[in-house]
Amino acid sequence: MKKVSLSGALRADVGKKDAKKNRKEGKVPCIIYGGKAQVPVLLDQLDFKKVLFTPEVFIFEIEAGGKKYDTILQDVQYHPTTDEVIHADFLELTNEKPVTLAIPVKLEGTAPGVIKGGKLRLKLRRLKVKGLIEKMPDNITLDISKLDIGRSIKVREIDIDGLQFLDPTNAVVVSVKTARGAVVEGEAEETEETED
Repeated sequence: MKKVSLSGALRADVGKKDAKKNRKEGKVPCIIYGGKAQVPVLLDQLDFKKVLFTPEVFIFEIEAGGKKYDTILQDVQYHPTTDEVIHADFLELTNEKPVTLAIPVKLEGTAPGVIKGGKLRLKLRRLKVKGLIEKMPDNITLDISKLDIGRSIKVREIDIDGLQFLDPTNAVVVSVKTARGAVVEGEAEETEETED
């Protein structure tokens, strides 16, 4: 997985008054948890804007108080009227503890059903998976080169070593639906026979 380095500072005071003051200075109060103790830190508001609104999942290496923490973003709170981040929770990573992430789905190939006029529908843009961080891919790549009209790929058909899929097993990830003017094999043959 891709790694993003963020430089922060340890928060001395964790009260609401101090948090408000920090936000006015362009800082975001954050918590790193999951390790031996919770670590309150301050990060720059601008750093969040670069990485929050992308489909990718990152490992955040946060440097604060002379220590580095490998983390993943677990929760973000936004200001109700602006898109400013007002608080964030980071989970500290360890090699022994599995984590749960929503990994983006990437499609590969050309579906024969689309060539015949069908419509490709990506129903789940992210899949929730659990596993060790070293097993986590940047994305889950699905080959759609065998998808004909009326066919789909369900969660139960995806198998990646070391990952447990947490979405319902019968949930459709991607499918090719019939569209107007689409030719379904068998239908074309039937119409040819009836014309004789």
